Amino acid sequence: MLKRDLLRTAIVCLLWLPGLAEAHAVSGSGFTSGLLHPILGLDHLLAMVSVGILSAQLGGRAIWLVPAAFVSCMILGGVLGILGIYWPFVELGITMSVILLGIALAAHGHIPVAVGLGLAGFFGIFHGHAHGTEMPEVAEPVWFTLGFVTGTVAMHLTGVAIGLAAEPLPSGDQWLRYLGAGVAGIGVHILYELLMPMEML
Repeated sequence: MLKRDLLRTAIVCLLWLPGLAEAHAVSGSGFTSGLLHPILGLDHLLAMVSVGILSAQLGGRAIWLVPAAFVSCMILGGVLGILGIYWPFVELGITMSVILLGIALAAHGHIPVAVGLGLAGFFGIFHGHAHGTEMPEVAEPVWFTLGFVTGTVAMHLTGVAIGLAAEPLPSGDQWLRYLGAGVAGIGVHILYELLMPMEML
């Protein structure tokens, strides 16, 4: 019963966060700022938690391989951003990560591990690049980076915990499918908001 209540609470919290979609800016430039930066951006938050849940759904070594792929490629993307190396369609890539990871959750583990690794790694580059481009303006880039990576890992672990908590429940699979559909739906909304200004030009 406790696991079921925790799962329901986590799902409700994730699906009622659209108001944070624009909340990327965090005051400060040290460890705390880096820690909060991925958490307060809804697209980043949903993608990172989804990676954790997906890894739990896939099971086995994927529980740590999938998040590790995301973090490693996120760091790579961050380095590219710091160096000023162009990476196309960063915001679009971040938004698509929310949609496709949500769809992957709705498939509930019926995708190959290699696909999960590919999704995590590929989209990790976009998330890292978006924040890497901000690094030259940060007063304490090393501490900010450590905070950002720590925040990312914490969101992955949260996702893993949600996925593992759902596993033994009678309707756990169904709840996670609903969660995945909700995440993908929020991603579509973010995509609409992203493309709206382009349509108005």
